[in-house]
Amino acid sequence: MIRVVIPHHLRRLTNAGKELQLAVEGPVTVQSVLDALEAEYPTLRGTIREHGTGKRRAFLRFFACEQDLSHQPVDEPLPDPVATGAEPFLIVGAMAGG
Repeated sequence: MIRVVIPHHLRRLTNAGKELQLAVEGPVTVQSVLDALEAEYPTLRGTIREHGTGKRRAFLRFFACEQDLSHQPVDEPLPDPVATGAEPFLIVGAMAGG
């Protein structure tokens, strides 16, 4: 099981807690985790990735094992601790403003 932490403003859409557990088929990548997340929680479709392009929304970032993966290819394997469930995959709302 993959552990996914989502930002507070998206938790309401899942009716779940801070951390979600997902079964991911095949290689564990950002793409496969987001696909599993949207399949399990359809209300999240379009909130993390753009509907048409599938690109990450501007004010969200992806982290794993203290690494910012937001600009990495989405089909690149995630670190082993994330793939084994020892560490969570984090979706973080970016801070903006002045």
